Amino acid sequence: MDVLVERCAGLDVHRDDVVATVRVPGAGRRRWDQQTRTFPATLAGLSALGEWLSEFAVTLVGMEATGVYWKTAFQALEDRFECWLLNAQHLRNVPGRKTDVKDSEWICQLVQHGLVRPSFVPPPEIRRLRDLTRLRKAQNNERGRSIQRWRRCSKTPGSSSPALLRTPTRSPLGRCLKRCCRA
Repeated sequence: MDVLVERCAGLDVHRDDVVATVRVPGAGRRRWDQQTRTFPATLAGLSALGEWLSEFAVTLVGMEATGVYWKTAFQALEDRFECWLLNAQHLRNVPGRKTDVKDSEWICQLVQHGLVRPSFVPPPEIRRLRDLTRLRKAQNNERGRSIQRWRRCSKTPGSSSPALLRTPTRSPLGRCLKRCCRA
């Protein structure tokens, strides 16, 4: 197979740790040197990972992660390396025993030979804007759920006491609830 990237790394990212494999041209009769290490998924650990990748002069880093665990690793490495987020479904390995080390080695080989495509990752400004927009939407939804819960509680039999209806107005949410209930 043709080698498209001489110095690359494959990362298998998890919540607690990152397994990294580096492939670089070998010395002497060996065609490729390959090393694998595990780093903690903390900022200090990801910084150490970046230093380790720099020692090998890595140019391309391919990473696979489920959920949102890729975000921290991607942000820690994107300023220093070209980072590719890879879809887990495109990385199907041969059936058998799977380990994190084998996964990172497989990712590294696929990246080296150009057999995978990166997923779209928006620029950092757009990612921050998306996070803020999602947070705002979640808070608005929670506010609506709180209003509905309060209305349900105030409509139950025997709950029409003036004290119950006055209690929510002492907080900003309560004032908002009072305005909404008037409408």
